[in-house]
Amino acid sequence: MSEQTHETPEEQVEEVVEEAKSASVDKASKLSPRMIHEVIRVDGAEELRRPFKSLFWSGVAAGILISFSIIGKAVFETYLPDMPWRHLVDNLGYSFGFLLVILGRMQLFTENTIMTVLPVASKPSRAMFGRLGRLWGVVLGANLIGCFIAALTIAYGSVLPPELLPAFDDISRKAMALPAAEGFARGIPAGILIAALVWMLPQAGGSIFWVITLFTWLIGVCGFTHIVAGSVEMAYMIVSGQMNVFSALGTFFLPVLAGNVIGGTAIFTFLAWAQVSQEIPHSENGAE
Repeated sequence: MSEQTHETPEEQVEEVVEEAKSASVDKASKLSPRMIHEVIRVDGAEELRRPFKSLFWSGVAAGILISFSIIGKAVFETYLPDMPWRHLVDNLGYSFGFLLVILGRMQLFTENTIMTVLPVASKPSRAMFGRLGRLWGVVLGANLIGCFIAALTIAYGSVLPPELLPAFDDISRKAMALPAAEGFARGIPAGILIAALVWMLPQAGGSIFWVITLFTWLIGVCGFTHIVAGSVEMAYMIVSGQMNVFSALGTFFLPVLAGNVIGGTAIFTFLAWAQVSQEIPHSENGAE
């Protein structure tokens, strides 16, 4: 008769962590939802412990580099013929900034709607919620600063060829013309898709480039609203004198922010957590 062993919750957690850290994603044919959860939770716990300066400068860099999503789209709109299929192609340019930011491991607010929420969901406490609020505030603020730096540079720095500016301006005006309710509604699927993208990365292996490209292309081609990429357009409209700050906050920033958070956290992260919550020991500690 084989001897039956009973693992303690602490041993179960250690087993999952070791499995997650030692497994080669390139060789793995399938990762369990529990293992994907643990990979993201461990990454999120590390992010919650990062110092202010690291978060801030990474967030500023992300805000600047995400502007290449709008620049890339403007390039396609400028040089492609005005045909019915152009919309499908020019939104490939929307993926450029996301590739730079995600592959560069920079702080993008919408990624944090799942990555840093999972450690809090695993072990909720006042301290953990405080860390989450600190990280969200620092990263979102830094992203905005980066977006305004990019917008000022594009508007007044003569960094883009003159033939690209009309398309950049047109893209920004159309994005800011959405009513607040529509911007909020379109922000929900964008939040879900970015959270799903983060959930898929541990399993993506050598396909990471295509996973990022296709998911962010879908956001662009469907006209979903993304708080950080859209903030480049918002900042450009403000610094070029086409929109005032209060109008930008009321019609774009706050509604889209709420939509992204609801989609990424309240919907996708809840579903991701629900499917593994019974498999995760209650004593799991993701941030200590």
